[in-house]
Amino acid sequence: MIYQAQPPLEFIPPAFNPLFLRFFHSFLPLWLRSQTTINHIEAENVEVLVKLYREFQEKKIRFLLAFRHPQTEDPFSLVYLLSQIVPRVARQQSITLESPIHAHFIYDRGIPLWAGGYVGWLASQLGGTPIQRGKADWTGLRSARDLFANGKFPMAAAPEGATNGLSEKMSPLEPGIAQMGFWCAEDLQKAGRTEQVLIVPVGIKYSYVDAPWGAIAQLLDELAVASGLPVDTTANTQVPDLESLYPRLLTLAEHLLSLMEQFYTRFYHLQLSVVTEEVGVDRNEALKLRLQALLNAALQIAEQYFNIQSKGSLSDRCRRVEQAGWNYIFREDYKDIKGLSAVERALGDRVAEEANARMWHMRLVESFVAVSGNYIREKPTVERFAETVLIVWQMLAKIQGAKSFQRPKLGKQKVKITIGKPLSITEMYPKYKESRLGARQAVADFTNDLQQAMDNLL
Repeated sequence: MIYQAQPPLEFIPPAFNPLFLRFFHSFLPLWLRSQTTINHIEAENVEVLVKLYREFQEKKIRFLLAFRHPQTEDPFSLVYLLSQIVPRVARQQSITLESPIHAHFIYDRGIPLWAGGYVGWLASQLGGTPIQRGKADWTGLRSARDLFANGKFPMAAAPEGATNGLSEKMSPLEPGIAQMGFWCAEDLQKAGRTEQVLIVPVGIKYSYVDAPWGAIAQLLDELAVASGLPVDTTANTQVPDLESLYPRLLTLAEHLLSLMEQFYTRFYHLQLSVVTEEVGVDRNEALKLRLQALLNAALQIAEQYFNIQSKGSLSDRCRRVEQAGWNYIFREDYKDIKGLSAVERALGDRVAEEANARMWHMRLVESFVAVSGNYIREKPTVERFAETVLIVWQMLAKIQGAKSFQRPKLGKQKVKITIGKPLSITEMYPKYKESRLGARQAVADFTNDLQQAMDNLL
């Protein structure tokens, strides 16, 4: 949390350091084992990626890895893929690739604000370039555009824009990846270069080595206690499984929704339509309807304060609120902060504190943007159950003002990375350049194609 007004956020320029990358590659396996739940990473269709890197190094193509982003650990799995698995498969195929195998990447400029300033330095040394998501960040866009067309390595970015906590459910893709691809094609054409431009969908899926039902049951107990529900001690005599834990999860969700509905109704004077089983709706459907109404109301609290219209998807609305909050905290008129009077600085701090308070509502919402209400029912697996419980845990952590959001480690996991069929930007470029309307339609069409391709990797 930032409670004082600040000068504008500075751009962190990419400053790729090959020596630091070498150290990072050597340290990564140990870090994965000691700091994450990941104990195995495997990949499918790596031969496709080997071929792409060979053609990239032969200056035949430029490409971007568009990867799924269910968890914060995803980038580390991708670095492991590029540094360990791709070189191994290349050797098996007797294909020589220049070392290192790496990718420039785009990351959210807000990450160093909550993860620590050192993260911005690390990302810079690894060749990453930041972007502010909720506005037209021309400095960030120019840097990413230049790296795509001229960088030493291919690009990598998450077209969903943020993590959603769900391995088997995609959030709607943002159009930025398609736009970056067309800009790259445009820049290459202007420079008289003949490289083809490709976007490569990459799936990332997590599964547990052993089903951690015991750890899930314990976490449900902790969440029940935190939210004021009694813990059923008789359940401790049973072997936990989905059948026994699912009713407990529904009860917890219903209780938390009731608490939040009362909170927003009493203290923010909002009218929330309450859906119950009496109107013929089953528990899951009632939860879904109540959750959507609550998320909408919570966002409205922030939107009204920042004078933002409530339009678009929940994700779009969250990004606009986030950027409005950053604008109140990181002030263009505070570039010369030492020149401000004590009263001006105090007033600025008051605005920053209030902006943080309003952004808190948005942070609750962004945890639930991909929650559908039937994620577990449509495929009742331990992975889906655990992911849902962890989302609830994250919500309670935010409500209680936790300074760290290190998720509980329920059990060891394995990661499967799947390389999809590359999609050609170059083939659609003629439509993009024919007119402004054609450009917008080409971006929309390519984004839809990419969404479908990534959905197929689930």
